[in-house]
Amino acid sequence: MSGGNGNATNGDGGFSFPKGPVMPKITTGAAKRGNGGVCHDDSGPTVNVSTIDELHSLQKKRSAPTTPINQGGAAAFAAVSEEERQKIQLQSISASLASLTRESGPKVVRGDPAEKKADGSTTPAYAHGQHHSIFSPATGAVSDSSLKFTHVLYNLSPAELYEQAIKYEKGSFITSNGALATLSGAKTGRAPRDKRVVRDATTEDELWWGKGSPNIEMDEHTFMVNRERAVDYLNSLDKVFVNDQYLNWDPENRIKVRIVSARAYHSLFMHNMCIRPTQEELESFGTPDFTIYNAGQFPCNRYTHYMTSSTSVDLNLARREMVILGTQYAGEMKKGLFSVMHYLMPKRRILSLHSGCNMGKDGDVALFFGLSGTGKTTLSTDHNRYLIGDDEHCWTETGVSNIEGGCYAKCVDLSREKEPDIWNAIKFGTVLENVVFDEHTREVDYTDKSVTENTRAAYPIEFIPNAKIPCVGPHPKNVILLACDAFGVLPPVSKLNLAQTMYHFISGYTALVAGTEDGIKEPTATFSACFGAAFIMLHPTKYAAMLAEKMKSQGATAWLVNTGWSGGSYGVGNRIKLAYTRKIIDAIHSGSLLKANYKKTEIFGFEIPTEIEVVG
Repeated sequence: MSGGNGNATNGDGGFSFPKGPVMPKITTGAAKRGNGGVCHDDSGPTVNVSTIDELHSLQKKRSAPTTPINQGGAAAFAAVSEEERQKIQLQSISASLASLTRESGPKVVRGDPAEKKADGSTTPAYAHGQHHSIFSPATGAVSDSSLKFTHVLYNLSPAELYEQAIKYEKGSFITSNGALATLSGAKTGRAPRDKRVVRDATTEDELWWGKGSPNIEMDEHTFMVNRERAVDYLNSLDKVFVNDQYLNWDPENRIKVRIVSARAYHSLFMHNMCIRPTQEELESFGTPDFTIYNAGQFPCNRYTHYMTSSTSVDLNLARREMVILGTQYAGEMKKGLFSVMHYLMPKRRILSLHSGCNMGKDGDVALFFGLSGTGKTTLSTDHNRYLIGDDEHCWTETGVSNIEGGCYAKCVDLSREKEPDIWNAIKFGTVLENVVFDEHTREVDYTDKSVTENTRAAYPIEFIPNAKIPCVGPHPKNVILLACDAFGVLPPVSKLNLAQTMYHFISGYTALVAGTEDGIKEPTATFSACFGAAFIMLHPTKYAAMLAEKMKSQGATAWLVNTGWSGGSYGVGNRIKLAYTRKIIDAIHSGSLLKANYKKTEIFGFEIPTEIEVVG
């Protein structure tokens, strides 16, 4: 039976198309070559794996050393296998985490506990000892903590730490510029009233104690109570982050530091702020000179002697250890180590300085002294000069060296126009603390102070294009004392003689700018010895005497620069524009300000230039 359209049905009622001429099969050139008739064969061999986990494992290859192996240094390790080297490393970390009452450290294993092995399991084969990166100390007493393994995430890269933060730490996000935005918890600044230093037979005579001193005492027993609390907390976790790094770019006076922490944020922060070792240096790192136990997510016991809150930041100089409880603000680690350097370096006749430092193309070095918020980071970061460092330095017999491997810049009201180098340094690898960003675009709003005014960026110093690596330089030519004057009394710039320099260095007048410490909401006048009293360990006159000796021997010129208010106090006058301050600093660097005409004030005896041509 025919349908209306002329098509015929087949025997079972289905349709069949009418027969017509058969179309010839297209034969391609590829078919002639014998590849099965495919016009363009892009296929490749299949991956030889049996599970998706095996496929994922092929993504990662083992890192190669970042520097050529030094033949002299390698000889001592030539007979040590990789397995033995990792065991020695883990043994050192276990010893760092040892409980003093149990006289042994935890069982430690390298790797992320959440990372699956080739057999699909998430834990190493402990029972049969098949996992090479394991260290299990012999211990007599059996406890819950001694039965578990603590996974050690050792010197992870920024990419690995990003992954850890995004997966496990609430409040961690990747911003549109590639930086890692994090939250420091309830504390968004340092807590100097909760910082303690062990007073023992040695520090009794060496350190500055009493009225005006930042060193609030605690006894050895209380430190050990807090240390035990921190170590027990860290050992109770499935994993801890361990950073082995250095302080001081001067190779003759380098300090090895170990940071044990519970957060990827803290590990990445210290990765950026300390000097990053090469793979070769890590292999021979050995025992650290100083160790930080950051258990900041866990509070101290308020009933413990000397405790005044749930926060405690404790230094024990004899044990070379620091314990952090009850605050997650990463700046406590940075400044705690700075305090340690203020103790160790003067013992070597090296002056430790709370200063920024840069160098001109002719080798002229300038030091910038000042508290947080006075412009140290901003003014020392100058695209026309090489940056040696923005905050912490040493002045030795041969010149200056940066203590750190990174910069810690304030972000409040940051703009590309005003501070292009800092703006451009905020990219992948940078930690952004407590900033506010758009929930959709992830663009950071640096003017938003909803969380705190003390928003910060921590980035490696090489993120500044004109950073001088290694971060060392010759003796300074200019010493610039920065003061944020809240009362509009100080002139924008004045030249100081040596006696005036010592006076202003010891007194350290400035204003605490909002956000640099808890409870500070508006500029408050303060006097901070050596422009860093919160961090010095010895009496300020000892640092001042060393500064005077070095300035006199090297013929350095001192300047007092006001980055605060002019034409009246806060609320009446105006804050001096950054562009004006930069022009003044440029005139100091060029030497033109030395040639200016000066007038002397009656009260302070300041020598003030009558005009600065570049400012008008």
